[in-house]
Amino acid sequence: MTPLISTEDKLKERIKELTCLYNVSSFIANSDLDNLEPTWHAIAYSLQEAIRNPKEASVELKIEDEIISAGKHSSENVYIISAIKTFNIPIGSIKVGYTKSKYNENVFLNEEIRLLNKIALEIGNLFERKQIIESEALTRRQIERADRLGILGEITAGIAHELNTPLANILGYTELLKDEFKGNLPVLKDLDKIINSAIYSREVVKKLMFFSCDMPHQMEFLNIVPIIEDAIGLLNPNFTKKDIHCHVEIEKEEILLRVDAIQLTQVIFNLVINAIYFSPEDGHIHVEVSDTEKMVILKISDQGPGIKMDSSENIFNPFFTTKPVGEGSGLGLSVVHGIVKSHKGTIVFEPNKPKGTIFIIKLPKN
Repeated sequence: MTPLISTEDKLKERIKELTCLYNVSSFIANSDLDNLEPTWHAIAYSLQEAIRNPKEASVELKIEDEIISAGKHSSENVYIISAIKTFNIPIGSIKVGYTKSKYNENVFLNEEIRLLNKIALEIGNLFERKQIIESEALTRRQIERADRLGILGEITAGIAHELNTPLANILGYTELLKDEFKGNLPVLKDLDKIINSAIYSREVVKKLMFFSCDMPHQMEFLNIVPIIEDAIGLLNPNFTKKDIHCHVEIEKEEILLRVDAIQLTQVIFNLVINAIYFSPEDGHIHVEVSDTEKMVILKISDQGPGIKMDSSENIFNPFFTTKPVGEGSGLGLSVVHGIVKSHKGTIVFEPNKPKGTIFIIKLPKN
């Protein structure tokens, strides 16, 4: 039974409740969505003051893994509780209690129960607003990234075409010079350096063309198992050099898929070479290929340091690399991303437990 109180006391309690609702609305309106802890503390203390016996009351605000409390707490309390929900999914609760030795369940007013429900609703609405803003920001970043990749694709295609002709001239004329200086070893060594540098530059140009998807596709219906096995087999010297063990697990001897064989080899090369680079000596790299009714799934996992959160959004961006200066062009994963996208597939990554990274490629069959 609700305790009997005078009209004057009812009016005082009503004023306290309305003041609390006003304060809570103000706290929420002025809250910092990146740091909500001060808001939770302010709401907890404001709610405590709105209860009929504030000096005896305790307030506990639980949101996900965070617990904020105010007032007196006892191991045995009587309390009222209201669930906090976002999009109708519970994410926490808010409760008000008294010490059981002094009060029973009838101490709470109906108005206090309604107040608690309203505050829980306000908190839920705040979280919904936060999730909507974060979702909009994520979508905006994805659109901006796709736009940047599109522009960079056009730019790199132009650069690649412009560089191909002078590089071919450098290689051709250097070879002619080698014929003229056959007996001059110092000059021949210098000319070999020019040739090696030009060949390296040509490989970078080739990667740029892969990234921009400007390379002509030769899509064929092929068994991709030997393509994958041959690509990994060519990397055996790389495995031996770092004493790395590569485990290949392909569930079928024949997996048919419409692909460009050269580009698929490029994908395997780039991902496995990356895995080798970041793997510790005597580490393990696992390549797994599975075949479903609608798609082929390729997983390549390593035991390296993994991808840090601050790098995760840029990992497929061209010219972004976590390798030291001079050891990576920042095009490897961009090339892979471009090839997978041109095959209508997707590529994502996730942590490999206890350490490392798993790249997952899904290529549709239709």
